[in-house]
Amino acid sequence: MAKRAFDVLVSLCAIVLLSPLLIAVAAWVKLDSSGPALFLQTRVGRYGKPFKILKFRTMRAGGPVGGPQITVGNDSRITRAGAFLRRYKLDELPQFFNVLRGEMSVVGPRPEVPRYVALYSERQKESVLSIRPGITDAASLVFRNESDLLASSDDPESFYTQVILPAKLAQAEAYVATHSLGGDIRIVLRTVAMLATREREP
Repeated sequence: MAKRAFDVLVSLCAIVLLSPLLIAVAAWVKLDSSGPALFLQTRVGRYGKPFKILKFRTMRAGGPVGGPQITVGNDSRITRAGAFLRRYKLDELPQFFNVLRGEMSVVGPRPEVPRYVALYSERQKESVLSIRPGITDAASLVFRNESDLLASSDDPESFYTQVILPAKLAQAEAYVATHSLGGDIRIVLRTVAMLATREREP
């Protein structure tokens, strides 16, 4: 109950306070390249129920469908606006609407696409999918430069499924077992601090 109240309060405040930014980003995405401002993708939510996650579009519309569903390094499909939005995680802001709709939480394991959820063990499915997925979590902080890590691998998808995904799932299971309102607040503050320090990165 407290977690859901926290989610609704934070999301409402974020949407109201950031509404000028949301409008400006949507306009920038539309002006930068043809296509819709928002990108919708099927992710797996609580109890394995699929939902459409909302993001600002960061890639050129009309690209090929299928293949690996990860972004590697300086992917040629990423637009100029998209590169900036990804760096500062601004493409994730529309997910506050997912939170209000009850599909996500502010803090929780990041939702995966069905292709990768199929790789979960039964124990992992029972644990990780028992709560709402989140906009941010501890794994998001650990793997803040995930696309660069993937770019350094000869086989990015294998590296993701064999190295990064298991590490994320371990973090997710630990979160499910120990999460608290205080812990969620700390993760939110750490996420904000992480994004702020990107301004000082080379």
